[in-house]
Amino acid sequence: MNFEEKTLESECVYNGKIMTVCRDNVEIANGRKSFREVVHHSGGVVILAVTNKNTILTVKQFRYPIKETFLELPAGKLEKGEDPDFAARRELEEETGYRANKWTALGYIYTSPGYSDEKLYLYRAEDLEFVGEHPDEGEIIKAFEYPVSEIKEKIKNGEINDAKTICAVMRGLYD
Repeated sequence: MNFEEKTLESECVYNGKIMTVCRDNVEIANGRKSFREVVHHSGGVVILAVTNKNTILTVKQFRYPIKETFLELPAGKLEKGEDPDFAARRELEEETGYRANKWTALGYIYTSPGYSDEKLYLYRAEDLEFVGEHPDEGEIIKAFEYPVSEIKEKIKNGEINDAKTICAVMRGLYD
């Protein structure tokens, strides 16, 4: 069965600093016409940083759209044309103050493919050394360290509801 959709026309209705929103007229596989609203985003990186004490580095920060403070893994958006490997290293240091000497790519995820093309690259970082954090301007963030078992429990009991964090933990800690 064919599921592909053909773009007939695309109109960008919003062009911001972080995202662009377009309204596309499409022809779906059965020949009917429909529309799709699409958020175009540069993507980002998520880092599962595991210390030699078998703890995980996390950050807490307020997430404005949800109006809550989240406990999540260090992460950040890709600058236009930025290499994800470079961005992961940059974000880990900015948000936690650590550099990693060992990196493992864990693949990628699409955050909400029903309306967005945002792609997040997942990494595991190990062999860490503290060099001092320096968060982005306009970012209030605090790093915390938790044992692996406690992170898993926080996911299980609903204290951690951030999808990118849950995905990176699943990819990075389970064989």
